[in-house]
Amino acid sequence: MIVRLLLIPLAFIGAAAMAEPMTAAEFEAYVTGKTLYYGRSGEAYGAEIYHENRRVTWSFLDGECRDGTWYNEGPLICFVYEDRPDPQCWTFEKRAGGLIATFENDPASTELYEAQDVGEEMICLGPKIGV
Repeated sequence: MIVRLLLIPLAFIGAAAMAEPMTAAEFEAYVTGKTLYYGRSGEAYGAEIYHENRRVTWSFLDGECRDGTWYNEGPLICFVYEDRPDPQCWTFEKRAGGLIATFENDPASTELYEAQDVGEEMICLGPKIGV
């Protein structure tokens, strides 16, 4: 599958004024039923399908998918996945070009931006079989 991304210029991220983090209700209303693609530093980073009842499916766009859930902890949106039970917490801000996600476990390390909501299913290959 070829992933087409509409990447937001990096200047948009650095120059944008700090917005207030989204509440859990705002985040849920924005993402539920969508597949969002995320970019970092001008490159594709991954995609997440946001299902009903705060369930998610994440992929680094490598054909491997991880199911999980999200919950809020104050202003943070935290994700836990089947293969990684330690929470991965982010703040999400809604800006003119889409979401900006800042990894709160280490804010200096990762900031992602919404690259595109393509409205397509993400490809998840089946489990690996064999020895």
